Amino acid sequence: MKVEFGNMGILENGKDNKPLSLKVLQFLLLFLGLGIALSILSMCMLRFAELKNVLPVVQSRINPCFQRQNSLENWIRPLSNLHHSMNDAELFWRASFVPQMKKLPFKRTPKIAFLFLTRGSLPLAPLWERFFKGNEELYSIYIHNLPSYKPDFPTSSVFYGRQIPSQVAEWGDISITDAERRLLANALLDISNEWFIILSESCIPLHNFSVIYRYISESRYSFVSVFDDPRSVGRGRYNWKMSPVVKITQWRKGSQWFEVNRKLAVDIVTDEVYYPKFKQFCKPSCYVDEHYFPTMLHIQSPHLLTNTSLTWVDWHRGGAHPATFGKADVTDKFLKQLSEGQRTCVYNNQTTSYCLLFARKFSPSALDPLLKLSSKYLGF
Repeated sequence: MKVEFGNMGILENGKDNKPLSLKVLQFLLLFLGLGIALSILSMCMLRFAELKNVLPVVQSRINPCFQRQNSLENWIRPLSNLHHSMNDAELFWRASFVPQMKKLPFKRTPKIAFLFLTRGSLPLAPLWERFFKGNEELYSIYIHNLPSYKPDFPTSSVFYGRQIPSQVAEWGDISITDAERRLLANALLDISNEWFIILSESCIPLHNFSVIYRYISESRYSFVSVFDDPRSVGRGRYNWKMSPVVKITQWRKGSQWFEVNRKLAVDIVTDEVYYPKFKQFCKPSCYVDEHYFPTMLHIQSPHLLTNTSLTWVDWHRGGAHPATFGKADVTDKFLKQLSEGQRTCVYNNQTTSYCLLFARKFSPSALDPLLKLSSKYLGF
């Protein structure tokens, strides 16, 4: 028998043994496929084991996020960062949300929102810092200044991070009214804010925080200066094109420095009846900030107003603007007269001499004597 060795296997008697070679090849391919399958299965099992270990960590990070978004706390917790991307229309819409149920499912401590309308810095901030100290649960602060202004309050200041997204506001123009509505709307996002006070950078408090909080919180009315002025600087500014939405008999004048409760604040930011008329027909010589709020609130809610302001100003020196008081003006006699001066007003339908809580205008130079005398005459 002749035996030869070829490249493809064993050739016996010159005859190709094909069945044997095919079986060997099939076995090798089967073994190779099984090995690949086992490798893939091992890799999948290892990855699954790793994923199984990581998944609880990922879930533990994600779940609280969803829980916070869906929890009641998310709705009632005040914003830690006042910066947002809402335009005025979106902001006013969001601020218009009003709970319909009087009974609250959580404990609410009502706060006063102090709304500072200013062009730049707050030069009297150290005096206000002293006023606010120790009452952190009873107030909130919002500041509207020029968009170009960059505040430099230290992180320890009560004013740090309290600037809202602002726009340019010009005195006497509709933009100043927009700024005040913007302040109210931002403050309304905190459901704990119950009372809202518009202030300027030249305002000072005339009493300590406890006195002011009690006076405002116990009042059944809001403090908005409203009066009918028949002179050219009153009714003379009325535009007949505003009729019949605003009649001349409803036209009122007052101060832009006012205090309103939450109900009236919502009414102001949701007004789509009177605001368009004032925007169209109350041009700069009309001084919209002196007429829009008094007129609109007088028409809608006269029974909720005292028709008086809580902020004292001095017009006796004449001119288009009230007097400004500097360092030389702030004396013992001056502050004593401001805080204890004899006046008469109505508080909760009772006559009282306790009428004013704030005063303006004070220049930056007045800060030092104010700090020196505040404990003696202002109570803080």
